[in-house]
Amino acid sequence: MGDTLISALALLLPFVLIVYILRFAFKHAERKQQIEANYAAEKAAQYAVQNKVLEDRVAVLEQLAIDSGAETAAQIEALRQLPERKESTN
Repeated sequence: MGDTLISALALLLPFVLIVYILRFAFKHAERKQQIEANYAAEKAAQYAVQNKVLEDRVAVLEQLAIDSGAETAAQIEALRQLPERKESTN
């Protein structure tokens, strides 16, 4: 009876040890994935903020380019509509 118990423990102990090691390895891998996902989400948020800042800056530059062009065109048209000046002789 004692030999049977020792044989059963000899077979069962490595199995239990393997299961315990696999559980630990899977938990470790899961935790690592969670950390990587959190890091990726944080980076994505940073990129989104940076992208928004760049979009805002481009919008300002576009507005400046559009306004300057329109303002310049209006000034040119205003100059065209002025009566011609006669050159004065001194």
